[in-house]
Amino acid sequence: MNVQVKQKIAFSILFFCTLLVIIPVLVILVIIFAKGISAINISFLTEMPTNGMTAGGIFPAILGTLYLVLGAILFAVPLGVLSAIYLVEYSRENILSRIVKLAIVNLAGVPSVVYGLFGLGIFVLFLGFGASILSGSLTLGIMILPVIITASREALESVPKSFRIVSLSLGASKWQTIRHSVLPHALPGILTGTILGLGRAAGETAPILFTVAAFYLPKLPTSLFDQTMALPYHLYVISTQVPGIPENIRYGTALVLLLLVLLLNLAAIILRYQFRKRKKW
Repeated sequence: MNVQVKQKIAFSILFFCTLLVIIPVLVILVIIFAKGISAINISFLTEMPTNGMTAGGIFPAILGTLYLVLGAILFAVPLGVLSAIYLVEYSRENILSRIVKLAIVNLAGVPSVVYGLFGLGIFVLFLGFGASILSGSLTLGIMILPVIITASREALESVPKSFRIVSLSLGASKWQTIRHSVLPHALPGILTGTILGLGRAAGETAPILFTVAAFYLPKLPTSLFDQTMALPYHLYVISTQVPGIPENIRYGTALVLLLLVLLLNLAAIILRYQFRKRKKW
């Protein structure tokens, strides 16, 4: 068997594996769109829920999801990037740093329900924040923090060492080198981690179940210490605990959640693309 035949076989296998991943996802998206699009209208997106969530819209759940995602990103991104900078640029390579890096990678695989119980114990009960947007945002932020640290660390490590050497040789300080010669080139990779974290934060149910989500709250939150509705928990409730909800309402809520995550990811991807265009290497 010659090389070209082997190559064609390998490409065919890879293509088949790709289809095995893509086709089920497309089928799910088509089903959700087909069954949920009839529920999407202006009133569904902008009105308050009424009659125990059996009527009205889902605006509080949409707004609550945006609040939680924004809070999680504002907490996790600065802390994650600064942690990655320390691990890459300042910490020495020893057994302690290797243990820390291994722990960060392992934390990325911890089930979300564990983070929810952690948030309940620390933020809701111990710190006294109660079931609130603040508790939910901090819990989601801690959950996505390992992903952002790992992606940021890999992005910083991918910047050529020659950039640092040239900057230091011209008299720049360590921080000036990081600020002007390393971070701008690592931003696309950092934004990739942010996109992954954003998608996970927007779609998780278990962490907000323990820390913030309200079953039925037909009003908008007025402070960080208020509870709020959220799309993942709202979808769970109307699908499992509220009888008589029309099928198109359940699928319509799922479709709104998918579109919201897609729009948030699209905005981050466009931002990443703008930074990536500036790279000269």
